Amino acid sequence: MRTAKNGDRVVVQYIGKLEDGTIFDTTVGQDPFEFTIGEHEVIPGFEEAIIGMEEGERKVVVVKPDRAFGEKREDYIVKVSKDVLPPDLEVTEGMTLKLSQEGINPIPVKVTQVGDDFIVIDANHPLAGHTLTFEITLLKII
Repeated sequence: MRTAKNGDRVVVQYIGKLEDGTIFDTTVGQDPFEFTIGEHEVIPGFEEAIIGMEEGERKVVVVKPDRAFGEKREDYIVKVSKDVLPPDLEVTEGMTLKLSQEGINPIPVKVTQVGDDFIVIDANHPLAGHTLTFEITLLKII
């Protein structure tokens, strides 16, 4: 039987869970997910788990932060003066803003603190620092 390898286009069904069992993403009840192994379309640990699987095979894999979204970085948490924000923008804790720089795609950042004349933003990926568990079924190798 054929096994998935680098360069193959694959179709998978998965459930992604955090350390406490909370589901953060799933394709169950939705369209399956399709991607090409080796094209860096998914986190490295997910891609590596697919390699060697056969069609119809189911696997549970634990992915550490270094093979997922990385460790949470303190230098990605920054205090910013409200002067740099549009004057009509009502900023609240927990909201997501898009940080723009010329020549770079906008980066989503989460507002973690709002002061009188400043805000604190966190540019870490929401799943940074988490060990993730995936239940993966390889549906098809295209």
